[in-house]
Amino acid sequence: MSRLTPHHTGRLLHDRARAPTDAELAEIPWLERLTTIERERAVAALKVGDAEAGDHICRFGRPVTYWFGLVDGLLKMSNDDSQGAVITFTGVAPGGWFGEGTVLKHEHYRYNILALRKSRVAGLPVETFDWLLDHSIGFNRFVMHQLNERLGQFIAAREIDRLNSPDLRVARNLAALFHPLLSPNVGGVLRITQQELAYLVGLSRQRVNEALTTLAAKGWIRVEYGGLRVLDLAALRTGGLDAPLKAGMIPP
Repeated sequence: MSRLTPHHTGRLLHDRARAPTDAELAEIPWLERLTTIERERAVAALKVGDAEAGDHICRFGRPVTYWFGLVDGLLKMSNDDSQGAVITFTGVAPGGWFGEGTVLKHEHYRYNILALRKSRVAGLPVETFDWLLDHSIGFNRFVMHQLNERLGQFIAAREIDRLNSPDLRVARNLAALFHPLLSPNVGGVLRITQQELAYLVGLSRQRVNEALTTLAAKGWIRVEYGGLRVLDLAALRTGGLDAPLKAGMIPP
């Protein structure tokens, strides 16, 4: 499978940062949980930046400076600059916020976040994150739910690593991208290509095509122009697959 080549430019995301628009603020799920004063402080600190495909949002070993969320696009969380085997932990879909564990501990990143396509990323400075933790019950509850769901997601990811069925690997990875709490802005349709899904799952595009055909034949998903629609999220999460069906071709 071909690999996405990261951009190693000197231009960092914060160099392109700007204040968020009203439409972008409406895409940030935790803002609605804040009081008026808390929201004003958060909005004043939030920044939005554009990332090109191959840009790093977070880099392994770098100190944490922001809590990040995806406004639009698609990201991949992996360990490909660390020692040992390369592991893709998860994909990040629109509406997803990530790295709260690292921010809470003020640690260096132990993973990379890479843009798989042109993406818009929001960032909340660590100092404002800490202030909201000290003052906002609503924010604390959101972060607590994030941590709980993230733990479940990573346990599932370890299970996926042990699966011998490529069809199941694709199913479980799609279920993670459609997680209603960790990716609240995806809705029923995720804009994703077969090659992007292949980067996340660790399979060839051709094998992903075959898996999507199997899942579609079972009525769990429907392939639409430019993306995928989930028809049965519970089946993607937990359903067992029978013997592989004959695979037809799905346009890339």
